[in-house]
Amino acid sequence: MARVDLTVMGAGIFGLACAWEALRRGARVRVIESVAIGAGSSGGLVGALAPHVPENWNPKKQFQLESLLMAQGFWQGVAAASGLSPGYARLGRWQVLADAEAVARAQARADEAAVLWRGQALWRVVPLKGAAWEPVSPAGFLIEDTLTARLHPRMAAAALVAAIRARGGEVVLGEAAPEGAVIWATGHAGLVDLNAALGKRVGSGVKGQSALLRLAVPDQPQIYAPGLHVVPHEDGTVAIGSTSENEWDDARSVDGQLEELLAKAEQVCPALHGAEVVERWAGVRPRARSRAPMLGAWPGRAGQFIANGGFKIGFGMAPKVAAVMADLVLEGRDTIPQGFRVEDCL
Repeated sequence: MARVDLTVMGAGIFGLACAWEALRRGARVRVIESVAIGAGSSGGLVGALAPHVPENWNPKKQFQLESLLMAQGFWQGVAAASGLSPGYARLGRWQVLADAEAVARAQARADEAAVLWRGQALWRVVPLKGAAWEPVSPAGFLIEDTLTARLHPRMAAAALVAAIRARGGEVVLGEAAPEGAVIWATGHAGLVDLNAALGKRVGSGVKGQSALLRLAVPDQPQIYAPGLHVVPHEDGTVAIGSTSENEWDDARSVDGQLEELLAKAEQVCPALHGAEVVERWAGVRPRARSRAPMLGAWPGRAGQFIANGGFKIGFGMAPKVAAVMADLVLEGRDTIPQGFRVEDCL
């Protein structure tokens, strides 16, 4: 590539999505990844694209709603360009309800969802029907939403890399100097570097552990219970995740906390009983101080930008994050909502 308009540092979900969107808008793009594709939390197992609770509405929830509604078109475009499946499907989610009080709250939120989601997706309370995949729900009811989707994180990253290359972009593994405008999308390590550069803590990391089970239920909805996601993938596996750990000795190690999560998953979803565990995973997810993604210009560095901090919701937020970063970097239009800006973390 003779000239580069934009360099994206980091080949996690934010970096790859930003590169793809910039290419779609005609920019010459190079991605530089020093370790491996999806080396951080984007190389995990879960891939739950799930909405926040439809109440106490704010810019973060609106941004996420718009991104989740964009996701199908975004990933269809990636699949068409790459010839690879990202494992995306909008199959919804079932959430367990503990008691009558939880059912009443969920029903009130259904009314809120009807207004806030504007009929583009449903949130409703449904009775248990005795289906094989249903979770145990003590109240006898479930929350069913039709907005939640899933993708396979590693398949999605591979499809994005292939789509970027098919569109004429570059993905470079190793060390290289950036050219043109630069988006830093370097995950937890990037937040550590940013803390040092700015002289204050603007972000940190939270360790998570997850597992992959061999069970082919690719057309079933996700299941959620407090602290637990059960996500069927199209490749005949089911992801179980994840822990949230603010302190750890080894970011890559798995331990008894994951075994407890697996035991809980079997209790909540009896269909998992006896399924083979084919992989255990641990990694650190980047969390910006604001808890929303951190987006915008790098303070004091002309032509350099930050896209980081997609804590737990990075894959779901990626289509909209890519759009607003392309607006800013390529077109000079600031469409980043309040609470997502770099300065909101300062």
